[in-house]
Amino acid sequence: MRVSSQGVTVVALLADPDAPTEIARRMARILPARLADKSDRGRRFDVEVVSEPFTAGTEDPPTLMRRIMDRGSGENWDIVVALTDLPLHSHGRRLVVNLSHEHGLALLSLPSLGGLRLQTKARQAVEEAVLGLAGPQATGSEGSPRSQPLRGPFAGRLTPVHPGPVGEEENADLRYVVSGPRGYLRVLVGMVRANRPWRLVPGLSKALAAALATGAVATVNSTVWTLAEALSAPRLVIAMIGSVGIMIGWLIVDAQLWHRSAEGSPEARQRARLYNTSTVLTVGIGVLVCYAGLMVINLVWALFILNDQVFASMTRTPLHATEYLTLSWFVASTATVGGALGSGFESDEAIRAAAYSKREQQRRHMLEDDHHD
Repeated sequence: MRVSSQGVTVVALLADPDAPTEIARRMARILPARLADKSDRGRRFDVEVVSEPFTAGTEDPPTLMRRIMDRGSGENWDIVVALTDLPLHSHGRRLVVNLSHEHGLALLSLPSLGGLRLQTKARQAVEEAVLGLAGPQATGSEGSPRSQPLRGPFAGRLTPVHPGPVGEEENADLRYVVSGPRGYLRVLVGMVRANRPWRLVPGLSKALAAALATGAVATVNSTVWTLAEALSAPRLVIAMIGSVGIMIGWLIVDAQLWHRSAEGSPEARQRARLYNTSTVLTVGIGVLVCYAGLMVINLVWALFILNDQVFASMTRTPLHATEYLTLSWFVASTATVGGALGSGFESDEAIRAAAYSKREQQRRHMLEDDHHD
């Protein structure tokens, strides 16, 4: 690792576009002061944020480490910490962080930190990586890098994080991975969190418009009143699950979100399973949010438009709170199916933003455009 002659350690946060860049920029505001406080010897730190699609075209950690090293070779950076929202794999395990003390490099996979308190965990992880890479001059401690295990978000009794194997020809000299069912769930939740499923809701504007129109018409239809009153709670649940499932399946198929790996290796298949599971969960959360919104809007519309005498004459049931809720629930299911048809008019790009595989394609296009420029 290079050491600045002015006593200032220059730290570069090399971040993939989108969520990693946002996380890096937020932490960069407070990172210099926090690093200086923890360094114990008054060393100063200068933090730069560089947003580049450095993972474009590959998810191989050794290849990414070489890219990071090549990217920093022409700069005045002392330490480079690369952040990506892609789930990386190494030797069949899901990677948390790669560290190279010799070159002052760190590669951090954000999904491996889980989905809760991501900003805080990412900042703590970067702090520990920087202080570990800066060495005794910054930390005031002694010992080789391998004898100074990282703690905090990397390892602990309550986390499935532990040191992983490092190949002899790799640039990394220390690696942390997650394994087992808890590790898989941790990465999966982190992937869904990084996908930010709430962004799918405004991207379904045409589908929501179709669903609202369907719901408005269904709410004043006496046949729908009779059907809603005749359905039991289990059938209403089945109708909800069926309509939400149709919407999820239609969005994934229509926008071509299903990830198919061209490689036949176990790691490629494992990545494909992670991608597809996270895509289903991401789209599912977005659709459920839309469903809940439709139910609330339909309830308000029903409260405004329905007449208790007319309703009772058609269904032979007084119009009480239970009838309002049952009708709104059934209409939301009907409207969701109508929204699935309306989603065919949406821009695929708005929907594809929720899928890791499609965001990776966007990064490739960005890299190609930069080369052309």
